[in-house]
Amino acid sequence: MRLLSIFKPLAFILLFLAIFMMIPCIMALKMGEHSVFYAFLIVSCVTLFSSLIFIYVVRNMRIHRLATRESFILVSLCWLAISLVSAVPPYVSGAIPNFASAFFEMTSGFSTTGATILTSIETMPKSIIFWRCFAHWIGGMGIVVLAVAIMPILGVGGMQLIKAEAPGPTVDKLSPRISETAKYLWGIYVGLTAIEIMLLRLGGMDYFDAIVHSFSTIATGGFSSRDASIAAYNSPFIEWIITIFMFIAGINFTVHYRIVIGKTVNIFKNSELLAYFAIAIAATILISLNLSIEASHPLGLSIREAAFHSTSILTTTGFSTTNHNNWPFFSRFIIFLLMCTGACSGSTSGGIKIIRIVLLFKLAVNELKYLVHPKAVLPIFLDGKTLKKDMIYPISAFVFLYAALVLATGAFCAIGGINPETSLLVSLSMVGNIGLGPFENYAFTPDWLKWVMSFAMIVGRLEVFTVMVIFTRSFWKD
Repeated sequence: MRLLSIFKPLAFILLFLAIFMMIPCIMALKMGEHSVFYAFLIVSCVTLFSSLIFIYVVRNMRIHRLATRESFILVSLCWLAISLVSAVPPYVSGAIPNFASAFFEMTSGFSTTGATILTSIETMPKSIIFWRCFAHWIGGMGIVVLAVAIMPILGVGGMQLIKAEAPGPTVDKLSPRISETAKYLWGIYVGLTAIEIMLLRLGGMDYFDAIVHSFSTIATGGFSSRDASIAAYNSPFIEWIITIFMFIAGINFTVHYRIVIGKTVNIFKNSELLAYFAIAIAATILISLNLSIEASHPLGLSIREAAFHSTSILTTTGFSTTNHNNWPFFSRFIIFLLMCTGACSGSTSGGIKIIRIVLLFKLAVNELKYLVHPKAVLPIFLDGKTLKKDMIYPISAFVFLYAALVLATGAFCAIGGINPETSLLVSLSMVGNIGLGPFENYAFTPDWLKWVMSFAMIVGRLEVFTVMVIFTRSFWKD
């Protein structure tokens, strides 16, 4: 294991984090939040200078192409390091006086989970509110993807890093050079954010709220600047804008790229995209009918609430306009199913992802056919292409490990004093990076459980394999 190949890129990534910290630092200074300003300034400067010193010391040392194992370790260390460092300013400033809570909050931010320990968000310093939502935005596309886009040193082996950060069934290259692919992705990401900011401003939000909510929406995170989340605005226009952009953010960014360049012919044959549309529409129809019939909600309100919450949970964003725990049982059951799903691969959402569910469904159908025709050759097709079995096996392994992690996290939650039913929902929320909005708060949990849930959030964000492989014996054998 070549440690230099790991720690030099890590130093660059922490350098970027230190630069990002200067934004809430300047904001805190302008708003007169002096304790927060000094906390951000000190942490940013220490991180910046220590990274620069390390980079300077090893400047003449040759960095070899990253091996697969080194990529896994680097990405895992990146997410641990940025969560630890970014938690220091809220803790040192006294905004979040407990470090376990500060680490949980910032891990929730960067992993785009949206779970919170804050009981009164609106009383927090605005620079802290901005920082936690900005963490969503940085973590949504991935800080490693950003590094690959703007740092030539990671251009070597960059594809391994992106695969390690999002080891899903597909990681498409939009350009022959992976650094160019990363730039395209971030360009689309920034563009969607800017458009949503403008539309939320038209809906009556001030600039600060429009910016932080756009960060959270496009990153499918769910942090808000209001205690009541989106319900605080009581605006159908704002709700529909956020619903639309949550849905857009749940689509594979390769599809966005093809739309931008005008290559839309194959999009409408994309199995995952069609399934995504079908699931979202079906969930909206079923919930809206159930709310209208059983809860006697007006049809227009039922459709709006159903569309907002089904999209929010499907994309693992976690915004809320009402407490869906008070909905009829059938609607809550649909919400639970959506929690187990996730949106498209190649998006900023968490969860199992629809492409895996589609492929497992095809595999199950094939196995049923094999029972009747055991000698038949039954390939699995996806979008007109035949898939090899070595693409299906990892998906089955992923779903097993995902379920095992959910159950293990749920067991720890039960040990921490959470009732069994809630433990399962909490563990699904952590591993799937869902958050569940302002009606679920984790301030009451013991500190050791916050560390466990933070670990679950990072493992879920990195799609299980990246972190779990490090704990295997074979990983460390030469």
